[in-house]
Amino acid sequence: MGTSTNGKVNDFSSDMEVDAFRRLFPLRFHERHLAESIRPDGRPLGKARDTTLVLGAVASANGSALAKIGCTTMLAAIKMEVMAPTVEAPDEGCIAIEFHMPPICSPLIRPGRPAEIAPVISKQLSDTILRQEIICHYLELSLVSGKAAWMAYLDIYCLDADGALFDAALLSAVAAFSHLQVPVVSLNDDGRIVLISEDNIAAMKEKEPVNKEKRKLKLDSVPFSLTCVLHKNHILADPTSEEESIMETFLTVVLDSSSFQLVSLNKPGGPGLAHTSAIQECVELAKLRVKEVQKIMNEATSDMEQD
Repeated sequence: MGTSTNGKVNDFSSDMEVDAFRRLFPLRFHERHLAESIRPDGRPLGKARDTTLVLGAVASANGSALAKIGCTTMLAAIKMEVMAPTVEAPDEGCIAIEFHMPPICSPLIRPGRPAEIAPVISKQLSDTILRQEIICHYLELSLVSGKAAWMAYLDIYCLDADGALFDAALLSAVAAFSHLQVPVVSLNDDGRIVLISEDNIAAMKEKEPVNKEKRKLKLDSVPFSLTCVLHKNHILADPTSEEESIMETFLTVVLDSSSFQLVSLNKPGGPGLAHTSAIQECVELAKLRVKEVQKIMNEATSDMEQD
């Protein structure tokens, strides 16, 4: 009985020593694991964390998704509104993207002070989604040429910031677009576009609807990403916030999931140089990751259709 108690005390003491060493010397702690090609959470260096995806997480939105990579959690919601198209593009709609990091997502974010990383990720998302209309052609968002088109407001909320924020944000955004249902609209007596809802369906049933039923957007390309940390001769896929805080060189690879073509390559900074061989290895890791995420997306879509 005494031996068992002493063993538990020794184990507890040992755990406290490891935790203290991790807090005092975080880089040395991680480098000891890297020397064994393993990470503190038990993952191999090139493996991403467990990922889950739930479509239709927000009932009031036209399209929504909840994405979770490890503890990093993102909620994306799309709201469709009718707008007047611009004179320069009378047959095109628009997509507006906002990325939010409320204080609840991290103890490092204080109320009233916007997170420094938030506008950076917001710009990354805009560059990826809006550039070359990678998600869908803006023509898909047109209703009546020169008179009405859709404005898709995409809001992404970070609920838990535990590393690789852009990867989770992009995944939630793409999933929300895949879940999106474009509402049914009609022309009223004044020639204005109005949404057909349960409240006014009786009054509008004699009007010719502009689009006869809710429809899915035709997604031209579905991009997924993988962020890697470069540290000395090691490459770590899908870093946690702890790994990001002590290793300063990052590389984010965005690929088209259908063709594996490179959409973008982003190295936000850091003292290390990304050599060609390291970039190639990150791209290969991204290809494997895209296959994993595409399978997760297909399973989430299948589950949604069954429900």
